Amino acid sequence: MKFIDRLNLWKKDSLEYKNKFMFDPYFIAEIGVNHENSIEKAKLMIEQAFSSGANAVKFQSYKADRLAAKDSPSYWDTTEESTNSQYELFKKYDSLVKEDYLALKNYCDDLGIEFLTTPFDNFFVDELDEILTFYKIASADITNYPLLEKVASKGKPIILSTGASDKKEIESTLKFLETFNVEIILNQCILSYPTEIKEANLGMISDLIDSYPNNIVGFSDHTPPTEDFYVQIFSVLLGATFIEKHFTFDKSLPGNDHYHSFDASDLSNFYSKLNQFKEIYGQPVKEIIEIELPARKNARRSLYFSSNLKKGSIITGSHLIPKRPGNGLSPINYKKLVGKTINQDVFEDQLVEIEMFE
Repeated sequence: MKFIDRLNLWKKDSLEYKNKFMFDPYFIAEIGVNHENSIEKAKLMIEQAFSSGANAVKFQSYKADRLAAKDSPSYWDTTEESTNSQYELFKKYDSLVKEDYLALKNYCDDLGIEFLTTPFDNFFVDELDEILTFYKIASADITNYPLLEKVASKGKPIILSTGASDKKEIESTLKFLETFNVEIILNQCILSYPTEIKEANLGMISDLIDSYPNNIVGFSDHTPPTEDFYVQIFSVLLGATFIEKHFTFDKSLPGNDHYHSFDASDLSNFYSKLNQFKEIYGQPVKEIIEIELPARKNARRSLYFSSNLKKGSIITGSHLIPKRPGNGLSPINYKKLVGKTINQDVFEDQLVEIEMFE
């Protein structure tokens, strides 16, 4: 189901939405700039993401000159990405232009996967709006009101990442966007590249869900992939119905976002593991299931007489005993029988029947 269809279901019935998509998160494979300015590499990752089950792919649209000052310091792990300047890093991968994004959008449409890119300035908002059905705003721009205003003016839903922000900032931004009447999806995110597993703080997903019940909550993940996929699965169990994860065709490549990305194998294995948890989780509503029926019948109890009694005897509590199987009168009725008179002789270990009483 496409992004807009999911959003419409949420607006119609949030409980049905949660039950339907608890184990079917909308997965955004963030290619970002892992294409390293190569359209062919970008197309390769789009195809791999689609084949592995992603719902959407996302790119990042920026020009270094409009994004960072030349003396902007790094904020990532420089042992993985050695560039010490934001400007210099962004400058490496900012060569894609509108025609490139149009070509990538058309390629996505041909495959059947949704296209998304994060615009980092007003220029790209205007230039790429025609090919976007919704927007994603990076965590670092949650206080960038000029950009938020521009995006919101387009009247399309916005996924807003909340990394490195507190609830006061989130609420302030939500209030600012209220007048535009656009749907906001909140993504829990730790703004650290990479995020160590012990720093994932997935409990914040629960807090966002409790604090903002009128917003869908997702998870933007920067942890290195693991074989158990506990971080991503735990996020789903906590209620994240959107997952955004960096995606690459080769995790061994140095620098940029390759080192904390999923590849096609990771994404396929994640879905396989998630389906195992879905089987364990089972039904979201408490009710009797078919495999319980034999035990329900034979392990529950029915009322039996505890001794021989003559016709006309008045029943006391000591005359009745609950015994298995449960194919007779349930013990929940025992008080109704106390004080009644039996209309026939009965025997010890005989099943109690309602017709035996006057």
